[in-house]
Amino acid sequence: MVPNGGTWQLRREQTPLSNYTYKSDAVEAGRQIAKANQPSQLIIHKADGTIETEYTYGGDPFPPGG
Repeated sequence: MVPNGGTWQLRREQTPLSNYTYKSDAVEAGRQIAKANQPSQLIIHKADGTIETEYTYGGDPFPPGG
């Protein structure tokens, strides 16, 4: 989920899915989509484009590799 010219845009990889006026609406929609398409990850950005938080659904290995 990224800022997009005054709106919030949900993307799947780099493909735009939808735009929302309110960030809270975009977060809720993004969480629903991510939960329905596990394993998945929702990355929420701040208005300045930096990452605010990440949610991972299903299949998240612990400890992480690397």
